[in-house]
Amino acid sequence: MKTRLGDHVLRAAIEVHRELGPGLLETVYEGALLFELRANGLAVESQVPIPIRYKDVAFELGFRADLIIENKVVLELKSVEQLSAAHRKQIQTYLRLTGLRLGYLLNFGAALLKDGIVRAVNNLPEW
Repeated sequence: MKTRLGDHVLRAAIEVHRELGPGLLETVYEGALLFELRANGLAVESQVPIPIRYKDVAFELGFRADLIIENKVVLELKSVEQLSAAHRKQIQTYLRLTGLRLGYLLNFGAALLKDGIVRAVNNLPEW
């Protein structure tokens, strides 16, 4: 059975969290996760600028996606004590603006990473 891209992403994130533990800066986890994903043969871009369109005008002062994997999955990384509703809205907005269909909000500040994973979808077809 073919492994889904999301499964690869989550396994790599869990490996990074197990190795480093919680409480470091987001940039540390981003670098380690970038290394881990690329070591697994995935195409990954970091700090990808995403322009914003407002009333048919493109603004280059958009946001930067932490990681985009295989031009299919967007990752937003956090290292906070607890995720908020604003964090969850952020990943949904990133999906809408990029046109990507799958995203993960990963909170490396959680004691167990499984408690800090939020999966977000943007018009994914039902399986």
